[in-house]
Amino acid sequence: MVPSQAVLPAVVFALTSLQALASDTFIAAVYEHAVILPDPTEEPVSPSDALALMNKNMDVLEGAIKEAAQQGAHIIVTPEDGIYGWRFTRESIYPYLEDIPDPVVNWIPCTDPSRFGPAPVQERLSCMARNNSIYVVANIGDKKPCDSSDPGCPRDGRYQYNTDVVFDTQGKLVARYHKHNLFVTESQFNYPKEPEAVTFETPFGKFGIFTCFDILFYEPAVVLVNKMQVDTVLFPTAWMNVLPFLTAIEFHSAWAMGMRVNVLAANIHNTSMEMTGSGIYAPAGARTYSYNMKTEDGHLLIAELDAHPRLSPASPPAVSWNSYALSVEKLSQNGHEFTGIIFEDPFTFMELTKPGGNLTVCQKDLCCHLRYKMAEKRDDEVYVLGAFDGLHVIEGQYYLQV
Repeated sequence: MVPSQAVLPAVVFALTSLQALASDTFIAAVYEHAVILPDPTEEPVSPSDALALMNKNMDVLEGAIKEAAQQGAHIIVTPEDGIYGWRFTRESIYPYLEDIPDPVVNWIPCTDPSRFGPAPVQERLSCMARNNSIYVVANIGDKKPCDSSDPGCPRDGRYQYNTDVVFDTQGKLVARYHKHNLFVTESQFNYPKEPEAVTFETPFGKFGIFTCFDILFYEPAVVLVNKMQVDTVLFPTAWMNVLPFLTAIEFHSAWAMGMRVNVLAANIHNTSMEMTGSGIYAPAGARTYSYNMKTEDGHLLIAELDAHPRLSPASPPAVSWNSYALSVEKLSQNGHEFTGIIFEDPFTFMELTKPGGNLTVCQKDLCCHLRYKMAEKRDDEVYVLGAFDGLHVIEGQYYLQV
């Protein structure tokens, strides 16, 4: 038994050591990956063929991770679907899935790969983190068996989840997140029974994580920021730059500014599907970003961020957007409103007919205010401000304000 007098100095030393390790800033990296896709098939391939494809993608990711670490990065985020792509049915994706345990098990796959059954992907990701002393964030697939005692159990006796994993600098699994808001095309995956608010602590701040479509919903995105008070959001995504949403750069940068947190957004690079746009964003604006529709190669981004952006002198003060919106007087000289359809949703529009000015367009209780100035405008271009407030039913049935 350790004498009580010896405990206090030990605790003080431990706290002092942690404070010494803590940092006011950190170096972040994201990698936009031109993923190598499988051949489209409804039949499952062999586990060895599935692993061969995943290893090809991980070869590319490992190169980016090594380069990021050599440039001093503390953490790197890779995209959603970045290890095996998205051309799957529920049956054909099964060979690509692994059993991903809860991080409370205190597991380093790199040094103990067979503890939870075959896990070659987790082992390799863990070793990438451990060998390069960097946090690695990746998106893979989780499988969980179930039986008839579970009324929600699928017919094939397993749950399949779109899953983010995080490994720390020792290769330990420190976070696992199951995507809650699936896109309509993700029929190969199951919805988790409850939304997850996943966070983890580092010497350079508190991190939260969610995936792609999740950013449009209260849970988990707003919950992580407002209730869990994370400093930085990790955001693997496969973002298509199509209406009615803004492009990846605009949307993710604006979200970071509005939420007053850092956002590390790593996107897939696939120009045929309008997928590009990755960045490292702070509340005061983008630190670095890439949007490339001309070439098919991947791209590594690295930038320094404040570990606690809300406390940083560079962070803009909090804004009450509700108060601001209520204080903006709707201008009577806006011009003629008209309706139009985007993704079968009836938007209310107002055309920008002047070189600059203020516009307000409203639909129901949602009003959008725009102060603008045009640098140039071609004769064959038309710019409009639009708003939609209602039930969206194309990719799924959910309430939407745009």
